[in-house]
Order: sequence, then structure tokens, then C-alpha cells
Amino acid sequence: MHNQIQISTVDGTLSAYVARPVVTPAPAVVVIHEVFGVNADLRQSCDELAAQGYLAICPDLFWRTEPGLDLSDRTEAERAKALALYTAFDLDAGVRDIAATIEAARAMPDATGKVGLVGYCLGGLMTYLTTARVGADVAVAYYPGNTHLHLEEAAGIESPLILHLAGEDEYIPKEAQQQIVAALVNHPQVEVHRYPGCHHAFARHRGISYDAEAAALANGRTAAFLARHLRKA
Repeated sequence: MHNQIQISTVDGTLSAYVARPVVTPAPAVVVIHEVFGVNADLRQSCDELAAQGYLAICPDLFWRTEPGLDLSDRTEAERAKALALYTAFDLDAGVRDIAATIEAARAMPDATGKVGLVGYCLGGLMTYLTTARVGADVAVAYYPGNTHLHLEEAAGIESPLILHLAGEDEYIPKEAQQQIVAALVNHPQVEVHRYPGCHHAFARHRGISYDAEAAALANGRTAAFLARHLRKA
């Protein structure tokens, strides 16, 4: 079952897609979208998490500029629009919005109070930053672009965090990946997994770089990680 909810932030009200599991109360997972908005891919990701027994909530982080954005990676025009939105995106405002969503998720009557984060691309970066600045019970970041520019924030990470990195990521060069690994390899709360031969967004459903084998491996690791930290007493 899924629907839309409204979440109050310090700057206004944003919409969020919610997929609910059959059995409640359940742990919540805040799903942070890519540069393409709360599109079919992210709704499917939420539905899959709901099928695993989570209350999945995907807030619209573009609500200030392009509310209801629903793009794909299939056309040059869509990719160009997504890049422009990414370039103009206010990271600090995004963290505030995610923090408000986490707070709302903890208070939902059909939730247990535990909240995880799962983010992709832009959402991966926002997951990393929110984990460092705000925290969550657990967090997973898929191919988080520009994380290497914010490695000084790693000192603030106190929550369990996984990063999934694509070996041949066009947007996270090998040098940047090496910086990420070097900064986080000894962090007691962080795991970094690399997927050789894969390109950016290898786990995007029906995406142009989708890799079924790597996506299954990464998603399996994510599922086990979420269960370990959201379902324990």
C-alpha cells in the first residue's frame, strides 16, 4: 500500500511518497532520490523495501524548485535538466529536509521509532552528509557523488554506514574513490564496497547502466545491513 504524505520543515511543507508493509508497526527507511526526483525507479525502491517489512518514505527534495519532478535517464533533455538541478541544489537545505523526514518517520503511528537512510547518487551524498550531521539508526549510500569533497565531515559519523561505489563510475573518478576509501577505511562505523567494472547508477532499475549481478549483490548487502540494525532489540 502506498500514498503521499506531507512533512513540515522549517522552510515549508514537502510531499513524500510512502510505501507501507503488510505488518506494522515497522522500522522506517527514508529513501533519498537521485537527480531525477521521486520517479518510478525510486517508487519501486520504496515498494521493494515495504515488501521487506519497512515503512519506506521518499521525500521530494526538489520541492522548492521543481515539486513533483519525475524524470528518467533515457533522454539527453532529461539528463541535462537533472544536471542543472543538481548543480543548483542546496545541500544544507536538503539535510534539513531529510532531518525533518527522519523526525516525522520516528513519530508515525505505524512505525517502531527506528529509522534508516538509503540514498542514491545525489541521495547517496545527502545520506552521507545527513549521517555525519544528524545521524540515523543505519545508513546506506549508493554511488554518492562528490563525497570526496566533504570527507572532513566523516568525523561526525556515529551511525553504521555502507557506501557502494562503482569501479568505473563516470561521476566519481578513481582518484576520488581512493580518497573516499582512504578517509573511511579505518572508521569503525563505515563499510565501503566497490563493484569492479560497474558504472554510475548500476543499481538503478531499468537504467542505462543497470548491472543485475552487481545490483543484486549490493542490494543483498543493504538488506542484511538494514535488518541487522533496524530489527535488533
